[in-house]
Amino acid sequence: MLEISALEWAVTIGVIVALLAIDLLLAWWKPHRVGFAEATGWSVFYIAVAIVFGVVFATMHGWDFGTQYFTGYIVEKSLSVDNLFVFVIIMTTFAVPEEHQHKVLTFGIVLALIMRVIFIVVGATLLNLFSFMFLLFGLLLLWTAVQLYRHKDEEPDVEDNLVVRGARRLFPVTETYDGGKLFTRENGRRVATPMFIVLVAIGGIDLLFALDSIPAVFGVTQEAYIVFAANAFALLGLRALFFLVKGLLDRLVYLSTGLAIILGFIGVKLVLHWAHVDISPAVPEIPTMLSLVVILGILAIVTVASLIKTRNTPDLKAKPGSLRARKERTEQQN
Repeated sequence: MLEISALEWAVTIGVIVALLAIDLLLAWWKPHRVGFAEATGWSVFYIAVAIVFGVVFATMHGWDFGTQYFTGYIVEKSLSVDNLFVFVIIMTTFAVPEEHQHKVLTFGIVLALIMRVIFIVVGATLLNLFSFMFLLFGLLLLWTAVQLYRHKDEEPDVEDNLVVRGARRLFPVTETYDGGKLFTRENGRRVATPMFIVLVAIGGIDLLFALDSIPAVFGVTQEAYIVFAANAFALLGLRALFFLVKGLLDRLVYLSTGLAIILGFIGVKLVLHWAHVDISPAVPEIPTMLSLVVILGILAIVTVASLIKTRNTPDLKAKPGSLRARKERTEQQN
């Protein structure tokens, strides 16, 4: 059982809040187009911070928990790449000016972190109270894996998002941006700008991703502290990673397939854990170290295969995948 002192929680949360504050201040005070060199620097910095944290954490609490952290971090980092696909679609759909994309992403990451904290608290509580939640989480991940694989060559319909449609009903929206403002005045009345709808869209997408990513990391570890740290450090680097790899995302044509396999693998791991605890100790479990090796292997194969495929077929473009078919396609089939 992992025992984390109040001081460790406070220091961890303080570091994360400080890093988020730096991102927010940079986005708010100095909106600009983020170049490749800047994005590379911040990406290396955030990955280094996550690694240093993992090494210090493992030194203090043992490498068994350290392995759980690094496995959870890699799972969340790989799932966050799929987030980036959707962020690119949102930025393109709403034609977000480049100088404000930094701000949108930073606020999106804050929203994602808040949602994940809520899901972590709820998930940890349910797992502690009801062991069958491992079965439900496992089945949820298996269902997600199947749906993602079925619609691996599709893009999510951002405008058809329930949260976005609700926001458009509640607020009149202008056709043009007013700098980085969320609300402005038009013909004497207060109206929302497209920037507000962009943040709502990202928040809605973050909610959907949290429904999958939290059960996935709980499949690696049941320690709420590790789940929180893995999510937080993976999300902190998401903003810089967006600007670093957005030009390369089109080449990761097998990413959705790889993520579907990873989610399915973790789903099976959760179901086996439930059966081991509630059915019979004779049911085998998948060790964390094996999970780490399998996940890294899948990501390596997916990346290499994607690069080879797109080199031989340059016109082929990757899709982020979706959990359901696009509405217009379904209607056409009917």
